[in-house]
Amino acid sequence: MATARYQNALDALSSLITKRSLFVNNNQSHRFHLLFHYLKVLELEDAVSQLKIIHVAGTKGKGSTCTFSESILRGYGLRTGLFTSPHLIDVRERFRLNGIEISQEKFVDYFWCCFHKLKEKSSNEIPMPTYFCFLALLAFKIFAMEQVDVVILEVGLGGRYDATNVIQKPVVCGITSLGYDHMEILGHTLAEIAAEKAGIFKSGVPAFTVPQPNEAMRVLNEKASKLDVNLKVVKPLDSSQRLGLQGEHQYLNASLAAALCSTFLKKIGIEDKNDTNGLPERFISGLSNAYLMGRAMIVPDSELPEEIVFYLDGAHSPESMEACATWFSQQVKERNQKRSEQILLFNCMTVRDPSLLLPRLRSKCIDQGVEFKKAVFVPNMSVYNQVGSWSKVEQRVDESTTWQLGLKRLWESLGPGDAKTKSRSGSKGEEEEEEKSLVFPSLPLAVDWLRDSARRKSKQVRFQVLVTGSLHLVGDLLRLVKK
Repeated sequence: MATARYQNALDALSSLITKRSLFVNNNQSHRFHLLFHYLKVLELEDAVSQLKIIHVAGTKGKGSTCTFSESILRGYGLRTGLFTSPHLIDVRERFRLNGIEISQEKFVDYFWCCFHKLKEKSSNEIPMPTYFCFLALLAFKIFAMEQVDVVILEVGLGGRYDATNVIQKPVVCGITSLGYDHMEILGHTLAEIAAEKAGIFKSGVPAFTVPQPNEAMRVLNEKASKLDVNLKVVKPLDSSQRLGLQGEHQYLNASLAAALCSTFLKKIGIEDKNDTNGLPERFISGLSNAYLMGRAMIVPDSELPEEIVFYLDGAHSPESMEACATWFSQQVKERNQKRSEQILLFNCMTVRDPSLLLPRLRSKCIDQGVEFKKAVFVPNMSVYNQVGSWSKVEQRVDESTTWQLGLKRLWESLGPGDAKTKSRSGSKGEEEEEEKSLVFPSLPLAVDWLRDSARRKSKQVRFQVLVTGSLHLVGDLLRLVKK
């Protein structure tokens, strides 16, 4: 349970959350430059300049690449600091020391130290930092005070004006796969998006990326040559390498992580021999032991573990949706010991375009012989303006399901024939029209429906439930079924 001190800190943190739309475009540059003032107020300028940092931007795969990197470097006995976003259940997940989220006690101490100092110096001209800016500053404070040997820093959004980009001289930079996301902020073409991501390049600092679409690669190369950045493109690792994170796309993220770590280790004077697989033994171990909550996770239901298994993946871009569909289809094929039905549990944020997500997910699954018996659409339970413990979030039922009804209509427009189908079981009372897609006003109601349906089928069918479209939805479900 959250202590009162911790809950007070979460309430204060919530006060910094603003609607993102208020701060798009004109304000980005101004807010970014305020970060240098905040570092001065927190007396962190020297400490941050001395941190040894791996900085990672990209549209998808950032979290995975950072997680692989941290796992590898921890294997070399280095004290690691990992800053990622978003969190799924608890904000402390964003700050990991040696792979473990920071304790409540330490979080609270560092939080109030930063919060009070910044509050004292805030004014109309220089307001308190926004939520993510504050979290980035808090990360710098934590990692400086904890004297970590390496900081693995995941960009929050974009690159050029991201709060993490206040750093001046990382050891090495990485750019993961680029695609269309956050276009309202980053631009509507791949070239514009690539330019924002390349904003993390620093003069003379080596950088690595993965194969990109031509339009994006051209921009990355241009930005790199202007800054005298040696930009190299990595190839995917061989698929015989065992990875702790599931999915074909992870071989590219793992390869990028290996390049970043190899460069980092050389820079601090550690060289290691490759084994027969072309990677050092400790790289192989780090890659196979990496773990990331909310990505390609399989979680049996806490109440009906035999009847309901949740497949969780926070995919929320078109490309990651396809990777998610491939992973889920593979799991369905491998795990079909008893009769099973596949169910989709979906939501996405209103800034996303579901017409780029749901059709790709469905067609990729169908290509691999997997068709959803039902699709269920629910709102997230997490509230955008509140960082809190479960008890505060649990009671929330969305008054409006307009967005979810739109998702349902889109889904039904994809299917062959009518949205309703006759039940074919033939058992008494079941020869009735059965909805192929449903909307529930809250996630707990959807989970109750799943459990009731599973009980009605008398344990003869296993539900394989793919939960995707939003990391927030994945976090909410984890909180609910792991209670």
